[in-house]
Amino acid sequence: MFAVLKTGGKQYRVQSGDVLRVEKLAASQGETVQFNDILMVGATVGTPFVDGAGVQAEVIDQVKGDKVIHFVKRRRKHSSKRTKGHRQQLTLLKVTEILEKGADKSGVKAAVGAGSVSAAAVEAATPAKKAPAKKAAPKGEAPKEAPKAEAGADDLKKLSGVGPALEKKLLAAGITTFAQIAAWTEADIADFDEKLSFKGRIEREGWVEQAKAFAAE
Repeated sequence: MFAVLKTGGKQYRVQSGDVLRVEKLAASQGETVQFNDILMVGATVGTPFVDGAGVQAEVIDQVKGDKVIHFVKRRRKHSSKRTKGHRQQLTLLKVTEILEKGADKSGVKAAVGAGSVSAAAVEAATPAKKAPAKKAAPKGEAPKEAPKAEAGADDLKKLSGVGPALEKKLLAAGITTFAQIAAWTEADIADFDEKLSFKGRIEREGWVEQAKAFAAE
């Protein structure tokens, strides 16, 4: 018995055991799929498809077709030419069974084109892995906050160019007072400049001199 199926905009005449290449399907190697758009089974011709008929096939592999070269040349004053190659994505199948009736109740996955809207819908319907939920802070315990200035610490935002973001970096590095900054050596300045990505801001803004003045107040 033979059947004529339609997939990827093309028609194929197949028999059980035939191996054929069709437009890429959304299926894995070794998986069995079923074609439900059957135009003809034996002597039965569909209108346009045969009700209840189907062709089942096993996916052998996902392959690529032969390379096709597309060459375009424009003969103009400023001529141009372009060469483009393409290899069609294909699915290699082996026909395992031809069903005249009952295909709609077989339970076999329908053959869906990998680039079709239906394939996207199939993927969208697959439950996505949920990101692990963030653990809520125990009842009565406040959530962790960004480092804040300790009691007795100086307001480092008085330094030129220091805003909340830079102050947060300094506090995280253990710098809480003007006295600490006033005592920085050239080595300390280079170290903090690199470690905190200040990009020369310490010397450019004159933090050490400002800190000495603030510390003396």
